[in-house]
Amino acid sequence: MEEENIEKTSLYSIDDFEDSLVSSTLKEVCEALREKGYNEINQLVGYVMSGDPGYISSHKDARSKITSIERSTIIEVLLRSYVSKL
Repeated sequence: MEEENIEKTSLYSIDDFEDSLVSSTLKEVCEALREKGYNEINQLVGYVMSGDPGYISSHKDARSKITSIERSTIIEVLLRSYVSKL
């Protein structure tokens, strides 16, 4: 078994943390919307464009989860993910 190197410095990226938080939240919200029979893309677009949380079901606490993240942050993370694949 190798010894853990406690002298090694790890890099921490706020973008990585933010991306992970937004991704996991979107996954949970999409699952909740699908369970209720909604088209998750349509509902998320409606919410992000308008800011009206009524687009997101409260099933499985999806509405409070999505509204805990700034809409601009959601857009930023989605665009960062998309652009990184170009």
